[in-house]
Amino acid sequence: MIKKPITIKEIAKKLNLSISTVSRALHGHPSISLSTQQKVKLMAKEMEYEPNQTAIFFQKGRTYTIGVILPELAEAFFASAISAIEDIAYKKNYTVLLAQSHDEEGREKQLVEKMKNHRIDGLLVSVAKTTSNFDHFELLRKHQIPVVFFDRIPPIKNIHYVACNIETGSIEAVNYLLKRGHRSIGLINGPNTLVASGQRKEGYIKALYKNRLKYDPTLIVDCDLTEAGTKTALETLLNHKRKPTAIVTFNDYVSAFAIKSLRRFNLNTDQEIEFVSYANSSIIGFMEHPPVASVEQFPTIQGQKAIDTLLDLLNSDVNEETQGYYKTIIESQLIETHKD
Repeated sequence: MIKKPITIKEIAKKLNLSISTVSRALHGHPSISLSTQQKVKLMAKEMEYEPNQTAIFFQKGRTYTIGVILPELAEAFFASAISAIEDIAYKKNYTVLLAQSHDEEGREKQLVEKMKNHRIDGLLVSVAKTTSNFDHFELLRKHQIPVVFFDRIPPIKNIHYVACNIETGSIEAVNYLLKRGHRSIGLINGPNTLVASGQRKEGYIKALYKNRLKYDPTLIVDCDLTEAGTKTALETLLNHKRKPTAIVTFNDYVSAFAIKSLRRFNLNTDQEIEFVSYANSSIIGFMEHPPVASVEQFPTIQGQKAIDTLLDLLNSDVNEETQGYYKTIIESQLIETHKD
């Protein structure tokens, strides 16, 4: 049988004290003598009394729980981000309620509803690649639950977010490949529902124009970030009349999928085609033929900034409209993974 938790009422009965006296003694209230406080706390320990956290949270108006919704925890980027988030949450006595959307809009909506029902104090989220309607986040605003987006930011106004400067990273990536002698450069981009896909495209185009090169829109192919989608996108570029000698990919995983698929076309990376990707994740170290460079997006810093922003919002007495919205941009950095 499950043992019922000891209540203040039982401690009071054992010591022949009122319930209010026991409650105050347990909280160290100055109106209760030190000897009585000591006696009550000793009895509570002997009886294995545990405070009712639900009641305490209700009294304080908080649950000290932060929700986090990520697309895929298996991705090194998000694993680094959640590690940083949990470290700070632990130090601030917050519990993290973690969930994965698996890049499904419907699942993401259900998770937001469940998080709300679990009375989270605030939410950190990186949106799913398939999400095109963001009304579920407005639901949290109506319940005065602050939301901070990071990395994958939705295209909506009046939000708090932490993101990496993807556009400048894209410019760096293309410039790097141009310096290596490439003139036909392809881009395997992500879904157009992601703001980051648009930022990659903008940076790619700006880099070409700045170097007085013609922009060919057919050298940009969108994909769903899966291995199958990447293979299809790669095949499109390799069959192009201006077959690229270098390709920028949405992230390291897409780069890995593309490099793996080259064998089907009897091509070798390093010799016939070079790749630059984004994230600079740990998987690069396990690749036999890694991309020549990757754009670092600093997931640890993004995670830290995101939870710091959320904690600031939770500790502020000023409403969002008066306070304004946090918009934190972290500069990206191109990291060479292959040196001549």
